[in-house]
Amino acid sequence: MENKNAAFNDPRVLFAYITVCILWGSTYLAIRVGVSDLPPGLFAGIRFITAGLIMLAFARIRGLKNAPGRRDIVNSAIVGLFLLYGGNGLVVWSEQWLASSLAALLIATVPLFVALIDTVVPGGTPIGWLGWVGLLTGFSGVALLMAPGIELGGTQLAGLIAILLAALLWASGSVFSSRKPTSCSIVYSIAIQFLAAGIALSTTGLFAGELPRFHLTRAGIGAMLYLIFFGSLAGYSAYIYILKAMPPAKASTYAYVNPVVAVLLGYFILKEQVTVITVIAAAIILGGVLLVQMSRTKAPVESPGADKLTTVSKSA
Repeated sequence: MENKNAAFNDPRVLFAYITVCILWGSTYLAIRVGVSDLPPGLFAGIRFITAGLIMLAFARIRGLKNAPGRRDIVNSAIVGLFLLYGGNGLVVWSEQWLASSLAALLIATVPLFVALIDTVVPGGTPIGWLGWVGLLTGFSGVALLMAPGIELGGTQLAGLIAILLAALLWASGSVFSSRKPTSCSIVYSIAIQFLAAGIALSTTGLFAGELPRFHLTRAGIGAMLYLIFFGSLAGYSAYIYILKAMPPAKASTYAYVNPVVAVLLGYFILKEQVTVITVIAAAIILGGVLLVQMSRTKAPVESPGADKLTTVSKSA
């Protein structure tokens, strides 16, 4: 995986990418079901703590070497706080009021934020005029999609803002992860990310007074188990793998497929409404993402930050 731009030539990377596309599209449904019965902080926190402990147990059973050093622990914890505590945590919180399909469509803006961040940080890849057109197009679709919720205000508006902040934090964590190499096994790195986020989410939930409202139900347990084994252990591990194997903007294109899977599942299983405006806004957002990706693929392969990114892929 030395050449990140040719990563799809590796069947392992391609399989991991497809896994992320399908599994993460279904997690929005599971989150919606889970927060219907369980408070968001403890629901998400227990999920990630459990997943983290399983990953650590797996590492111990396999006898994996390359245990994490202090820098590995700090960098992995930071990534976990960006991606999972901030990014995923806000998605879980917002789905108390937002439809799972709407949440997924707004999270589709992650590649836009990734491209924007990677453009302005030192050593990043500029997107060019086509990329800026894509950003304008994509965020225009976001405005159209958010318009009804803005009019309603209240929890709907708060949920919409939280989702966009989640996308920004996820993008920030993705860029940070691609630029901060780790010398430890990727299993240890993922476990640390899970545990850091899980502890932070659980602590937040406890301070928010969620414990008295935490009563396990069949639906809540089922949703949590699905998210632990498919969303966390399988899906997230695959995402970290492809993030080490390809540029962050290219890795984040899973967001093309996730909304389609989420919308279909929300429509057929949860009977969520899909309006003409939703379809138009989704097409505009994904069209903007496509323009951004086209702009970045035309950029030179070599960049001032290329050596750093290559180093990250080696550590996986």
